[in-house]
Amino acid sequence: MNSFQSPSVSAAASSLFEHQIIWLFFSLILFFIASLIDWRFLRRSGVVAGLFAILCLILLSLFVVGSIFKGAQSWFNFGLFALQPSEPAKLILVLVLAKYFTRRHIEIAHIRHILVSALYTFIIFLLIFIQPDFGSAIIIFLIWFGMVIVSGISKKHLFLVLATGAVIFAVLWFYVFAPYQKQRIETFLNPLTDIQGSGYNAYQSMIAVGSGQIFGKGIGYGTQSKLQFLPEYETDFIFASFAEEWGFVGVLILFGGFSVLIWRILKNSAHGSTNFEILFSAGVAIIFMAQFMIHVGMNIGLLPVTGTTIPFMSYGGSHLLTEFAALGIVAGMRRYGRAIHGEKQEREILGITREVGSL
Repeated sequence: MNSFQSPSVSAAASSLFEHQIIWLFFSLILFFIASLIDWRFLRRSGVVAGLFAILCLILLSLFVVGSIFKGAQSWFNFGLFALQPSEPAKLILVLVLAKYFTRRHIEIAHIRHILVSALYTFIIFLLIFIQPDFGSAIIIFLIWFGMVIVSGISKKHLFLVLATGAVIFAVLWFYVFAPYQKQRIETFLNPLTDIQGSGYNAYQSMIAVGSGQIFGKGIGYGTQSKLQFLPEYETDFIFASFAEEWGFVGVLILFGGFSVLIWRILKNSAHGSTNFEILFSAGVAIIFMAQFMIHVGMNIGLLPVTGTTIPFMSYGGSHLLTEFAALGIVAGMRRYGRAIHGEKQEREILGITREVGSL
């Protein structure tokens, strides 16, 4: 045990580790099962619509039977474990948008597809935002924004919609918001203006990242996290805790690992058998990129603190199950996509053979 680590902290860390190993075990099982399934049934409109309706009902039920944790009513507590529906909601939104943009591929440039896809997204966004879960709500928006870009929708129309939103916000800022509301927004965007209050976590996170220097303090020797100056070091600020112990070299390795993951997902997307598989895999890559960039940006003081986890690293089972399920679905789509291409090639070879035989 480290000299600066109390027995209670050590026991808590051991308990978190044991729970996370259990979640990792079930997540790996889910990944292998998902990778063996033929996911072509997801192309059916009825299946996608049913999943979207079920998701909305689950998110609505949170306000009736959901548990409140740190001011947010966003969990189902089952006693031995708890689940956060906003995590699988991200994956289902990718599925909904992939299906929608696939069906409208020929007429994708029309502005109404921005508005309709935004409506689907806004329903999920609103149900998560009012919990309130600001971090997940921001990820939901970024998923929509990213998939709109890769879907081929007119960039002029997208700019028009975003400009309209900016104008509406400007009107609200100058003519509707009260001074205290403006102050809350300013503090949210720049928490370091209130270091003793809402900016405390962000300030301690920046100290932890900077104190890691080149090679870090060593595994288990991060004083900011172990002495609990850095709150939520196992979830919202785990990157800061990692950077403190592993240093700049460790951070480079971490960035390299995530870069390889995103590259592999995008490579699978490029080999998709249909536009649906291509868009779905691209959406999964967007989820990982959005969560990674927001979490890191939040930990180094470049982005507001929103309580966003980092894939595969933050403590918790809901996001871990969702992430491995997403990778399993991508792998399953690639597996059966290869089978389809193999069948096409076999038919082409047989067709050529028959033609040669007839000659």
